[in-house]
Amino acid sequence: MLYVRAATCIHCGAEYPPRPDLTVCAQCGGVLEILYDYPRIAAALNSAVLAERRETTMWRYRELLPIEADSDTAGLRVGWSPLYPAPRLAATLGLAELYIKDDGLNPTASLKDRASALAVIKAGEAGADTVACSSTGNAASSLAGSAAARGLRSYIFIPARAPKGKVAQLMMFGANVISVQGNYEDAFRLSAEAIERWGWYNRNAAINPYLSDGKKTVSLEIAEQLGWQVPDYVAVSVGDGCTIAGVWKGFQDLYEIGLIRRLPRLISVQATGCCPINQAIEAGTEDLIPMAEDTLADSIAVGRPRNFHKAVRAVRASGGITVNVSDQEILSAMALLGKTCGVFGEPAGVTGAAGLIKALAEKKIPAGATAVSIVTGNGLKDIANAVNAAGEPLSLPPDISQLSGIITK
Repeated sequence: MLYVRAATCIHCGAEYPPRPDLTVCAQCGGVLEILYDYPRIAAALNSAVLAERRETTMWRYRELLPIEADSDTAGLRVGWSPLYPAPRLAATLGLAELYIKDDGLNPTASLKDRASALAVIKAGEAGADTVACSSTGNAASSLAGSAAARGLRSYIFIPARAPKGKVAQLMMFGANVISVQGNYEDAFRLSAEAIERWGWYNRNAAINPYLSDGKKTVSLEIAEQLGWQVPDYVAVSVGDGCTIAGVWKGFQDLYEIGLIRRLPRLISVQATGCCPINQAIEAGTEDLIPMAEDTLADSIAVGRPRNFHKAVRAVRASGGITVNVSDQEILSAMALLGKTCGVFGEPAGVTGAAGLIKALAEKKIPAGATAVSIVTGNGLKDIANAVNAAGEPLSLPPDISQLSGIITK
């Protein structure tokens, strides 16, 4: 890895060589962070270099990713999702500018494809032929799809409540799917035991330190798509904490190599029924108090987040804010994004937008600010809740007279 210096524990500071099979700190069990040689990257990568590149996937930022110089990045086309300006919604909310980053248009329809694309490359570097993870749904389908594209076997552990659309994806990709009769924590625990017993490559986000670096590419794209002008706020749906930590790291990387001149503030958005990360930030502590997984936004229903410390520190370092939203506010955001932007997000996918809307209503964000809301997953993954948000269609016989009584100009 040409530009990676080491991996360091965020708790005790121990450093390790960046082996492809890195997991947690061997000394204290803490989460690891990948460290880069920023001066060397700055000498090799700048806006002019990127402007000349034809690669329109996450691999256009190869210098900022922890892969070997000769690693084969063939597989699904991940990244460079659209960043839509949303002027009508911005005017309604009182923002100077609002952009919607639609990561639901990745190959398996979620931002998690970014982490899984990197995971399968690291699995290849480690010589593994089988990858595994636990997931509430999106990480599972993204891993299954990326593994299938590269000829790897996958074992996926999901809680029984995972939506049928996501389970169908897993089965279609040929994954070995284990539906665990319990919650996400139960699925995680069983996956960890299985990975240890059979020696599979570990794609679990808090165990594998490389995955945040896959997710950070969403920030690299946002900055480049905005001409290296950073918004005031970036709203992110938060579950395990890996995504928001990755978003922050991406902007930090760009700042360190001089591609941006300031950093945005993060908006950490969780469901009121499952908000342990926001709860800790608001209490001014780094002590995790596990919560029930009581929200319809299944992808962020993580009561014991394992990227807890990275997430808490990222929000605080950015000078960010926290917002907790109800399930009804999430459903309302689904409908609003669809009607005003033409973007169809799943419940967890639009939770960031729901939080942005609420933060503006509560005056946590000044009028006239600029913002990006990241939609992390496509609405087709959870049709039942899409119907809850949008309602049912009109139903009537093929009779123009009856239609005339309904249609108004």
